[in-house]
Amino acid sequence: MKFLPFILRNLKRKKTRTILTVGSIAVALFLFDLLVTIETGLSAGVEVAGADRLVVRNRISLIQPLPLSYQQRLRQIAHVGEATHASWFGGIYQDERNFFPQFAIDTETYRNVFSEFVIPDDQWQAFLGDREGAVVGRGTAEKYGWELGDRVPIRGTIFQGAWEFNIRAIYEGKTAEADETQFWFHWEFLDERRSWGKGIVGWYTVKIDDPDAAVEVASAIDERFANSAWETSTETEKAFAAGFAKQIGNIRLIVLSIGAVVLFTLLLVTGSAMSTAVRERIPEIGVLKTLGFGDGIVLGMVLTESILIALVGGIFGIGLAKLFTMGGDPTGGMLPIFYLGFDEMALGLALALLVGVVAGAIPAITAMRLKIVDALRRV
Repeated sequence: MKFLPFILRNLKRKKTRTILTVGSIAVALFLFDLLVTIETGLSAGVEVAGADRLVVRNRISLIQPLPLSYQQRLRQIAHVGEATHASWFGGIYQDERNFFPQFAIDTETYRNVFSEFVIPDDQWQAFLGDREGAVVGRGTAEKYGWELGDRVPIRGTIFQGAWEFNIRAIYEGKTAEADETQFWFHWEFLDERRSWGKGIVGWYTVKIDDPDAAVEVASAIDERFANSAWETSTETEKAFAAGFAKQIGNIRLIVLSIGAVVLFTLLLVTGSAMSTAVRERIPEIGVLKTLGFGDGIVLGMVLTESILIALVGGIFGIGLAKLFTMGGDPTGGMLPIFYLGFDEMALGLALALLVGVVAGAIPAITAMRLKIVDALRRV
């Protein structure tokens, strides 16, 4: 620590260069953490998917429905504890940019299957007692300023017409990664009002008593409905969520590729700055060695200078990324989970530290190996 003031004075010597280097690292780490946050948001459904849940959809396509009669038949299969269903509504609230997922759900079973959503009992009972009632996630409620008792108009797209719902319950997730953007209402309300498709649902979610039996149960379900007019495709909820993420592309590969480019760029910027700083101070390094500063001390001082620059820039960039993500999803609902967690912040900080060590290694070794005679020759 006794050499820290000396190191700080060296950093202040070329303030513009130091500020630009720190700024470059901050911008790069901000973009990196932002990309990681986007990747996390797109794949969040995979991470929070229940290990004891299977999704049963129409074998042809997810947009093809299944009959309501399948629910009771699903419950008869071994290891199946409960089966619930949901249907995509796809309405518009005020403007097409106001996107949030809307599901018509089976009110008798949905809450039991998706236990990660917390709903006060009195609010849930109020929802059950209102045919036009709706449950909305905390995130969506806060975004549009909705409160309990509000009446929300939604314009149907798939199911044409003007639909109005009463907000009877607001749910919250048990974890920060939970999706708090969904909007649920009674499937019976949808079924009685729509002019086509009565008695059908979008998909089923099955809760099983043994996650290890998931493959066995999935096969049994598909065999049960094979060669019928409504054949099924059953998979784990995690596989189902991963399928959605893959439709966009290999987001993880994209993030890793950009991360590699960021790392390489940071090494060039920081390494160049440190090499220039060492070349400018060669006579001073010779004087320090003449005064008794050992090679190890010189090595440590230059390396510490590089690490400080990288860490300051990294902390600043990560802090900006955190503040940005605290503002919520900037896409209008396409990323329901937009959260920069501690692990992602730690990864960014580790990347900054790595850049500081690697970029400062060559200049530090050069300064350490510098002979006093060669250094003083440049005085």
